[in-house]
Amino acid sequence: MFCNGKRRRQVMAGLLSVMFLAGCGNGSVKIAEGMQLVADLNYEEALVRFDEAQALHENARLLARGRGIAYMGLTDYEQAVSCFQEALKSSNGLVEEIDFDLNYYLAAAYTKSGSYAEAEETYNAILALRPKEKEAYFLRGNVRLALAEYEGAKEDFDKVIAMEPDNYDRLVSIYEVLEHYGYGEEGKKYLQQALETGEKQMDTYNRGRIYYYLGEYQKAYNALEEAKNKGGVESYLYLGKAYEATGDYNYASSVYNGYIGKNGGNAEIYNQLGLCEMKKKDYRKALEAFNAGRQIDDGTIQQKLAFNEIVAYEYLGEYQKAAVLLEEYLKNYPDDETAKREQRFLSTR
Repeated sequence: MFCNGKRRRQVMAGLLSVMFLAGCGNGSVKIAEGMQLVADLNYEEALVRFDEAQALHENARLLARGRGIAYMGLTDYEQAVSCFQEALKSSNGLVEEIDFDLNYYLAAAYTKSGSYAEAEETYNAILALRPKEKEAYFLRGNVRLALAEYEGAKEDFDKVIAMEPDNYDRLVSIYEVLEHYGYGEEGKKYLQQALETGEKQMDTYNRGRIYYYLGEYQKAYNALEEAKNKGGVESYLYLGKAYEATGDYNYASSVYNGYIGKNGGNAEIYNQLGLCEMKKKDYRKALEAFNAGRQIDDGTIQQKLAFNEIVAYEYLGEYQKAAVLLEEYLKNYPDDETAKREQRFLSTR
């Protein structure tokens, strides 16, 4: 069984396509074209390019990998698993970076299909060869929670935190997944411990966002107000969300607009501003914010912006426009169950 030292929490086809294109120097032209189509979310056309690559006898392992990623985009996880396994079987017997890359993808496909035990086994295989692979421990912890194996998940998360105690992004991710599976209080213990052990070296941004997740909003305001003076977009986002959490949407929107006025547009800021305007029931302003975000987004939150735009049109009563956009949205993100429910709702309007 055998993903790459470029470790990731989730499959991000656009980013990995760029990595692939940058490193593809073996004449696999059609495969490179297919990966660019994957990055553009055009999965069906990508599969056509991969068929052309096969006819030209381009690199078989990269071809199977590309097909697997495209099938994941089409939510055909069974086919994706088959492709990644095919690529792994064509190994020359030496464990290479691409073998780790393929195993991460294989585990992601298993996870997406709900085959959590198989995903856990795949992460086991990675860790057997790379026992210090932090991403594998984190992701195995995720699937163990899905398997209701809390103690095993906690062991994995403890290892990750021990290996990188100052990685507060990871710490927040661990809290979020624990909260998702109903272990929010256990997740808060990790956050509280981080505050107690790292408060002296922890900067105001990280302190502020940890206070935010702990629900200590006054402390969050104080830390994040100081942090935002340094200009960091994340500080503005958490400061605004902290005010939203207390129901002060007017001040929250002023925080987001303050960032835009000072630093220019940012997709995440526009998205959060739009959500804030939705809570204020100003759906036209919300729509303007989502549209502005879509114009400058680099692809990282395009899905969120596109979906939120559809919801804003619904609240404005423009159901036909929303339905057209939703149909297009589901072509790009066919496994979004919330969007499918929204489509059923719109069909009744």
